[in-house]
Amino acid sequence: MHRITGKTGGDSLIEMSPTDSFNDGINGYHQHASSSTGSLQQGQSPSHLTPDVCVETCESLNNSLASLAPSDHSDSPQFEAETLERINALTGLSRKQALFLKFRSRVDKKKHSKDSVFFRDGVRRIDFVLSYVDDKDGERKQERRRLYEANLVNVGLELEIEDKSESDDGKTYFVKIHAPWEVLATYADVLKIKVPFKANDIPNNSEMPMNWLSTPFRLPEHIMHPEPDFFTAPFDKSKTDFFLIGDKDTFFPPSNRNRIVYYILSRCSYLRDECGDRDKKGIKRLLNNGTYTAAFPLHDCRYWTRSKDANCESDRYSLYKHWAGFFCFFKEQPLNLIRKYYGEKIGIYFAWLGFYTEMLLFAAIVGTICFIYGFLTYDDNQWSKEICSEEVGGNIVMCPLCDKKCGYWKLNSTCNSSWQSHLFDNVATVFFAIFMGIWVTLFLEFWKRRQARLEYEWDLVDFEEEQQKLQLRPEYEAMCTNRKLNRITQEMEPYLPVTSKCARTCLSGATVLLWISLIIACIIGVIAYRLAVYAAFASIMKDSATSNLQVVGPYITPQLATSVTASCINFVIIMILNLMYERVAIWITDMEIPKTHLEYENKLTVKMFLFQFVNYYSSCFYVAFFKGKFVGYPGNYAYMFGSNLRNEECDPGGCLIELTTQLVIVMTGKQVWGNIQEALVPWLMNWWGSRKARSHPESLYSRWEQDHDLQEFGQLGLFDEYLEMVIQFGFITLFVASFPLAPLLALINNIIEVRVDAWKLTTQFRRPVAAKAHSIGAWQEILNGMAVLSVVTNAFIVAFTSDMIPRLVYMYTQPDGEMKMKGYISSSLSVFNISAIPLANKPDDGENPPWFNSSIITTCRYRDYRYPPGHERQYTHTMQFWHILAAKLAFIIIMEHVVFLVKFFVAWMIPDVPSEVKARIKRERYLVQEYLHNYEVEKLKIQLSQNGHNDCTCPPMIYPSLPKHEMLSECL
Repeated sequence: MHRITGKTGGDSLIEMSPTDSFNDGINGYHQHASSSTGSLQQGQSPSHLTPDVCVETCESLNNSLASLAPSDHSDSPQFEAETLERINALTGLSRKQALFLKFRSRVDKKKHSKDSVFFRDGVRRIDFVLSYVDDKDGERKQERRRLYEANLVNVGLELEIEDKSESDDGKTYFVKIHAPWEVLATYADVLKIKVPFKANDIPNNSEMPMNWLSTPFRLPEHIMHPEPDFFTAPFDKSKTDFFLIGDKDTFFPPSNRNRIVYYILSRCSYLRDECGDRDKKGIKRLLNNGTYTAAFPLHDCRYWTRSKDANCESDRYSLYKHWAGFFCFFKEQPLNLIRKYYGEKIGIYFAWLGFYTEMLLFAAIVGTICFIYGFLTYDDNQWSKEICSEEVGGNIVMCPLCDKKCGYWKLNSTCNSSWQSHLFDNVATVFFAIFMGIWVTLFLEFWKRRQARLEYEWDLVDFEEEQQKLQLRPEYEAMCTNRKLNRITQEMEPYLPVTSKCARTCLSGATVLLWISLIIACIIGVIAYRLAVYAAFASIMKDSATSNLQVVGPYITPQLATSVTASCINFVIIMILNLMYERVAIWITDMEIPKTHLEYENKLTVKMFLFQFVNYYSSCFYVAFFKGKFVGYPGNYAYMFGSNLRNEECDPGGCLIELTTQLVIVMTGKQVWGNIQEALVPWLMNWWGSRKARSHPESLYSRWEQDHDLQEFGQLGLFDEYLEMVIQFGFITLFVASFPLAPLLALINNIIEVRVDAWKLTTQFRRPVAAKAHSIGAWQEILNGMAVLSVVTNAFIVAFTSDMIPRLVYMYTQPDGEMKMKGYISSSLSVFNISAIPLANKPDDGENPPWFNSSIITTCRYRDYRYPPGHERQYTHTMQFWHILAAKLAFIIIMEHVVFLVKFFVAWMIPDVPSEVKARIKRERYLVQEYLHNYEVEKLKIQLSQNGHNDCTCPPMIYPSLPKHEMLSECL
């Protein structure tokens, strides 16, 4: 469908479809003119009209242009000749009108800036853009577009089409959509969009003491608060004079305008009404079947420069300058401007991310102090001194750590790993684990308060998601052919039979279990790698082959090499599985055919989080709670699944250092890879588009085409951002006792993440459709669950993975009452008779070190608490083992109860909604009721006085005398 576009004397565009019948309302497309445009007066003769008025006269234009070519966008000589020939065939006034229209169209096309976000008349704003490419076999698509656009016009939207000759590729058509005031007012009433009715008169007492300290981190006031504060109420079309409507063109901000237009686009049919098929509707289905290639609202200007159009906002430029730049990392975020430009749903995400980053600062400081404490007490580490000394560690011969390939070794060979372990395994570890349990509670409780404040400031207090819950997904309507009566709407709607729903749910659950089993299988594969490769590393490094390496050589041990390579392999597997799981989760969720968008989002959230939880944390759970716990003892070792691979033992320095290694590699690798992927890939994909935009003059590279070349901010855009941060939250809470520097790494990552996300959203993505959200949704419950689980995991890490409890038990059970650690190493190692080792498990002759002499050395030591050979209960657990186990269980119970009591007390002490916000909410609700009551009374008085002022001059007595504050037009 093509249009001839022209300008009237009042700079209003007239749109026509000469390929269709002009006498049929121009195929449903209305003729709209600006308020400044003159109109044909009743009884005025067309022969006396001025040229401008003639152009505005629809009837004369219909007659004069009925034979013109279908498009006026082509500048080819052949097309120009054909057009002139048709115009010359006309006579009289019709010919003059056609020539005038063509001339005005050509002049305006050249003068009109394509950087504008307005129609060619410079008055009507472009609220949405649809693009499409004509296919060779696209007759059905053309018919769909024709009917769809006609239906859009029937509901009041105004359209303007840019011909493909105007596009850079010469193939793409752009349909520009404008929503006039009547449409905006109607659907603002339907969507209950809140608008201002009175200036906020409550003084702001939020000034904090010593507020001047935050001056370097502030942004200009017009950026932080781009709009004045008002009391608001849901819009009512029948009470327009109740609201503060200054200019109807700017009353609804662009975010609300594109939200309203998208609401219409998603519900408009692309079939004739007589077809009766109500399922054939919505822009999503038209995008899926290729009828349109894209649908998006426009950015307001180019991000690297202010708009030259005086009528165009420059919010995007302000966001790019004050928010998206990396050198603004220490500045506060302009949340009100983000909300104004992108909508509440994206605004609430950046508010949460910013608040999370601020709270991480306190955790990072405490974690760094704990790490520094471990570093400063480096020389006071008595057990490491014993391990490194020749008198103790040099005289203790340890049993082989694997069969055949591993020989006997001296304890002092693990001197370096013992010192490294002390950095993270010290008294401060217990304190930090308890602190993080309280920090999580404070973070979640203070976020609730921050969220409540944003709900009030962003008019989300009474926001209900019922409309989203009742809105059926187009996919659900298409897949479900059965119908039943909806008790709420009293309309027949599609539904999924119970048998089909149960079958799909069972299949979905089985698929989820299958893919989780795949993750567990990969983890078992990595464990098998550890067992097989450790023997190889031990054999290679038996002669200290790495000692020739400077600096790092002495620190490389078979255990470290195995742990690092296994962690790297595990990280690669995790990233590969991630690519698969996102598609699998979407496929499973689509297979279930959720009824509403909210149900779809919740189901997808649960599946994706479950997959990511198992994928990222399973290896850490293995190292923390399973590795080294089921080893057995020399002569009676446990083997994995009956194979010849012996279950792993912990590093001689303890399993905590291995958990630290695993956590650092997976967490850091994920953050680095994520930032590279988020920043580099979009930049490369859009590099050519940005280059083209900068190289083209603004008059040649259109605003709608530039935005069309950007990436789409899809359904999973914000979802992926939340998921990434929640997984990071798990790393710094579930396993933080093993690595106090985890919050610091997360803080550094999040400082970059905020700016990378802002840069992507501002420069690399199309402007997303504004959406409302009063909270972070299901992620809040996930964070609460992880907060509770983190208390349990950290208590178990300190008790069973760390060596802190055995050391404390040894220190407090000294017979002389002196709390010293001397002799702890010897007491923590058990003795085994070398002659009792089975022949099949004994090291090969070439595997033992040169100092080993079997005739002199008859026993070896291993990590456990068992009776020595020759004892009546040899190789069974000693009483010391049971004392330590009791102390570990007691510590878990005490720590959990202390932290949980503090959590509940803090949650009880801190109200979810600040008292100031409660007062403002009550004040606003009171004012809404008061002003609405006064409005209705004043309106009724005016009506009664107009209807009966000739009959009765007395005031109506059925209404009491009300104190009159101000005239309605002034006070409201």
